[in-house]
Amino acid sequence: MNFSALRNGEMRQYSRAMRYPTSSKLFQTAKQLIPGGVNSPVRAFRNVGGEPFFVRRAKGSRIEDIDGNSYIDYIGTWGPAILGHAPMSVINAVHEAAKNGLSFGIPNVLEVEMAQMITSWVPSVEKVRMTNSGTEATMSAIRLARGYTKRDKIIKFDGCYHGHSDSLLVAAGSGALTHGEPDSAGVPAVFAAQTIVLPFNDREAVSQAFATCGDEIAALILEPYPANAGLILPQPGFLAFLREITAQYGTVLIFDEVMTGFRLGKAGVQGLEGITPDLSCFGKVIGGGLPVGAFGGKAEIMDYLAPLGPVYQAGTLSGNPLAMVAGITQLHELEKSGAYETLDAIGARLQSGVEALFLKKGIPFRFNRVGSLFCLFFTDQEIINLESVKTQDMEMFRKLFWALLDKGIYIAPSPYETGFLSLAHSNDDIDFTVDAMESALGEI
Repeated sequence: MNFSALRNGEMRQYSRAMRYPTSSKLFQTAKQLIPGGVNSPVRAFRNVGGEPFFVRRAKGSRIEDIDGNSYIDYIGTWGPAILGHAPMSVINAVHEAAKNGLSFGIPNVLEVEMAQMITSWVPSVEKVRMTNSGTEATMSAIRLARGYTKRDKIIKFDGCYHGHSDSLLVAAGSGALTHGEPDSAGVPAVFAAQTIVLPFNDREAVSQAFATCGDEIAALILEPYPANAGLILPQPGFLAFLREITAQYGTVLIFDEVMTGFRLGKAGVQGLEGITPDLSCFGKVIGGGLPVGAFGGKAEIMDYLAPLGPVYQAGTLSGNPLAMVAGITQLHELEKSGAYETLDAIGARLQSGVEALFLKKGIPFRFNRVGSLFCLFFTDQEIINLESVKTQDMEMFRKLFWALLDKGIYIAPSPYETGFLSLAHSNDDIDFTVDAMESALGEI
């Protein structure tokens, strides 16, 4: 190898291939068999360049790749691993449940127990239906809202992601009142035409949309704390305003708490903010790491679902006993005294360390955090919507990602993703991470 002939970028790429030789070889095979070599796009590392590594095992706050490299993990399976990876209580519960069968396609006692937990933890949910993913939950909630109101249009916010169903995979139009445009090939324009996409935190845009066609709007769906474009927080009173205007026009208010539900507290964002949506969508934490989703809300609306009502929704694996027992066990662990306070303390330690570091370095930044959710933005602008998220220095993020990975810290491979903490993260993990970040910033 003629190292002198390699440009800086090529040298870095070569160095990574040397560190992850087995992952690199496996990725070449995967690309021949799986589109892009991955089963979910963000895993391809396109936002940071380079190739992904393949994980062999995960335990506690750490993951290990197939080349033997270990990392402190700040993704946690994109949210479910709130206790940390492979907690023994969950592993043992799944092991015992598996002895009785992996799936039934017939009602089982665990799905009733899960429904009891969700409805007791989240006051707005009177009835709940289990699904297999967050995408299924949001898709079904939208269909239910349309069936209940007998209206077609919906409102979503730019930067809020609700899964990849056709009605929701829609980008903003050219103006506040234009209908959305397909955000993916394969989404018919006629579907997107029923979706109005507005800027988050923009009361005037919402008011104009309802003034123009309020009697046609079946649902307004949002992540109350958007966590799929980094972490964006609502401005004071915004969520209460949405509750008021949707009630005024008879529109179903849907909180997508797939990310935030049971992670920020027993009742999620709606519990923190004191807002009562009509429908809510859940996932992640209630599956304990296994595929799961759920949607629920007012009994009057939920009873429009088949077999009681005219809105059809089904799923062979919905309420799967292994997913149910994993989620139930995880929720019971979170019920233990001080779990959410501990998560918040871990988050506060990380936040204070990162903020002190960036202030010392004089690097423009914003660090948004709520409990165990966090995101670092390389910008000095207040983060209020997707446009402000886009003002950050993307190249700076890319460099930090790789520098941290080399030091054993794994953050999301995209500046548009949120970080997750778990009860398995120790003070030593946090302090090591801040020290590694200081060293990484010195190198880039």
